[in-house]
Amino acid sequence: MDTLRFLTLCLCIFVPFVYGQVQPSKPTAEPVSQVCLGCICEASSNCNTTLKCDGEVCGPFRITRAYWIDSGKPTFNNESPSTGEAFANCVNDVFCAAQAVQGYMAKYGQDCNGDGKIDCDDYARIHRHGGFGCFAPLDPAYETPYKQCTATFG
Repeated sequence: MDTLRFLTLCLCIFVPFVYGQVQPSKPTAEPVSQVCLGCICEASSNCNTTLKCDGEVCGPFRITRAYWIDSGKPTFNNESPSTGEAFANCVNDVFCAAQAVQGYMAKYGQDCNGDGKIDCDDYARIHRHGGFGCFAPLDPAYETPYKQCTATFG
């Protein structure tokens, strides 16, 4: 193939991606399964459902107020999200906190580990490092129980 034909071919393939005419395929997100939620909970606190607020983190998933807000502010027993207790009441309840995790993953779900899919491994990273920091490696205190859980139940 001569150089001119090669350059023309490259431009025909490359230029549409640069200018948005052809979109590369985005990985399809798996839903956050019950097993995944359980393993994230396990990694976060041994899924200790008796944990309440300790500093800025609350409940068995160790959720912050900013995380809860980003998740869509789910509430426990249809409480108004504007009440002063709505955040703590939700994230200290394992079921409402799981709804918060679902909402957060719906907003920030992405392929954090570069394997071409959005799955529980990505959700675990997003939960630990946030929607913009999920490319960072997991610390052993979180990763070890998470991996043990997914190996057992996943």
